[in-house]
Amino acid sequence: MKPEREWIDGCPVLRFPALAGLGGWLRHGFTLRMPGVAVDVDREAALGRLRASHLKVAEAMGFGASSMALAEQVHGAEVGWIGVTEDGGGAAPGADGLATATAGRGLGIHVADCCAVFVVDPVRRAVALVHSGRKGSELGIVRKAIDRLVDAAGSRPADLIVQLGPCIRPPNYEVDFAAWIRRDACAAGVPASQVHDDGTCTASDLRRFYSYRAEKGRTGRMFAILGVV
Repeated sequence: MKPEREWIDGCPVLRFPALAGLGGWLRHGFTLRMPGVAVDVDREAALGRLRASHLKVAEAMGFGASSMALAEQVHGAEVGWIGVTEDGGGAAPGADGLATATAGRGLGIHVADCCAVFVVDPVRRAVALVHSGRKGSELGIVRKAIDRLVDAAGSRPADLIVQLGPCIRPPNYEVDFAAWIRRDACAAGVPASQVHDDGTCTASDLRRFYSYRAEKGRTGRMFAILGVV
């Protein structure tokens, strides 16, 4: 099913039906291109211009700035566990993925062609959010996120729901790393019927998405948010 768009404090946000149907304990969203914000600058400057809007969306979902954990995003395969004691409001060092079973903790990653992958255990109410581009997909970060939920939260792969966000795809990119993500999720034991991907390509629609490839590196970032309340 196609994701649904809504507006939160002037920011367009996608909601995924496969996750929205799991109940009010789960909060998620994927921000789209922010109207009226110039982002033809480097990454840090673009994030600075978008930060206030992104944090407003997170707050509307129940996650204040101090309760959000962000992945540092080094194009690796480390998945950090966010518990009660970790400080919020900062980036988890060296991590491209985050996982938690703690209510009130929000997870966040930024993407602009790479895939934001939402992994949800509706039985144990545990979640993981990963940044999986070409490198992370080659390294199997989604499978490592699933392993993290199994080890830390007692999740069973057969219970998990995996949702791929919009990302770049052929012919706008040389490889189909979304296919690698879907394959790895199934290889880890997630039923194929519980792996969701509507095939949206970020580089094909610059009215809605930021694309690092299409905009030659000078662009903004979408913000993926996932957490338990």
